[in-house]
Amino acid sequence: MKSRIKVAGAGIVLLATIAALAGCAPTQPAEAKKATISVVSLIPGSKPEAFAAFDDQVKQFEKANPNITVNTQEYEWTGPTFAAQLAGGTLPDVFTIPFTDGKTLIENGQLADITSLVKALPYGDKFNPNVLNAAQAPDGKIFGVPTAAYGNALHYNRALFTKAGLDPNKPPTTWAEVRKDAKIISDKTGVAGYMQMSQNNTGGWQLTTADASRGGVVEVTKSGKTTVTIDTAPMKKSLEFLKALRWEDNSMGSNFLFDWGTINQAFGAGQIGMYTSGSDIYTNLTQSQNMSPDDYGMTVIPAEGKGAGVIGGGTIAAVNVKATPAQQAAAVKWIDFYYMKKLTVKSAAVEDAKTLVANDQAVGVPALPVFDKATLDQSRVWIKDYVNVPTDQMKSFADGIYKQKPIGEPTAKTQEVYALLDVVVQAVLTDKNANIDALLKQANTDAQALVDAG
Repeated sequence: MKSRIKVAGAGIVLLATIAALAGCAPTQPAEAKKATISVVSLIPGSKPEAFAAFDDQVKQFEKANPNITVNTQEYEWTGPTFAAQLAGGTLPDVFTIPFTDGKTLIENGQLADITSLVKALPYGDKFNPNVLNAAQAPDGKIFGVPTAAYGNALHYNRALFTKAGLDPNKPPTTWAEVRKDAKIISDKTGVAGYMQMSQNNTGGWQLTTADASRGGVVEVTKSGKTTVTIDTAPMKKSLEFLKALRWEDNSMGSNFLFDWGTINQAFGAGQIGMYTSGSDIYTNLTQSQNMSPDDYGMTVIPAEGKGAGVIGGGTIAAVNVKATPAQQAAAVKWIDFYYMKKLTVKSAAVEDAKTLVANDQAVGVPALPVFDKATLDQSRVWIKDYVNVPTDQMKSFADGIYKQKPIGEPTAKTQEVYALLDVVVQAVLTDKNANIDALLKQANTDAQALVDAG
């Protein structure tokens, strides 16, 4: 592998449905053309073993593709900085984005059209159309490859459960139980029993997740018109839950400004008993936050009320619009090799698992299928001898997620709406007299204005 440069990216992987996807790409250059491409590697702060595993995969790719040279950049997607990096031209040729950003970047002409390149892949026609849609323009052209999907989950610290006298093998199944357990953890251990993200758009993301778990939706689109539906009973209930934990139970500690990275850090350090986030964070917690695998537990978020479901998310591997045709073709080859082959080809799945295990990296973390459940289950069979994560501690999520109704994230002005909801979450957590009705009414008005402005 070549030089590694630090890149601070943009924030949280969101949106997706539980299923599968389809193809992508522009004009394919001749196979013999040489190209040098830059690709994202791991987030800053990952363990040396994780970088070693990644470097091994780069070497494998370059050996199989001697006409392509790969340079790597450390990368973490964060909402406030991504747009500046994109505009400033500091992003590599291949980078990852949340599903929620796909449509906007396509409309702005900031992603390469890779339709023909993806359609030429062996699985180009096997993607779930609903998931692929996050990387497609209205005319069906493809500007990215969905590489991973997840559902939001309730993560809990098993060691804190045990210390508080709770059974770590029986995580809460209702929001009332979450509240009860959070207070017990806080009272018995002195740390926050439950915490909620609240800044850099993540507060809005997880408030929307809580809303969906109670039957709410943030936006409704009919006949091309989007109506914001923030000011609703499920959303109010979600905020009243936070207010009760914060001001009645005193079970949320004293720091109320967390985003994806900082809440992972605090949770990994044993400072938080429970929180909600994507189901794909185990690797970050154990690699970057040094959390003991023995302490980690994951279960489904409680789903209560008519229409309740789980918001999913996912990651798109995109190609920089500034890349040359030769680089675009090389980029799709890299995406196929690094992200996709391990999902579709037995030898690649086994090789990927072996490489990860050899470098002490996680294999077997629960995921949602990019193609369909049968394809995911088959890939799990291929790598079963290499699984090294505590799957029993994640079983309630793995078993329960397919029973929950999948709900997509809001699609109009997603990050802007999340930013508005950050303010609402922060107000409820920092002001005992915060008027939830007034906050929701104002947020609904402001969000609708953003959506109407286009």
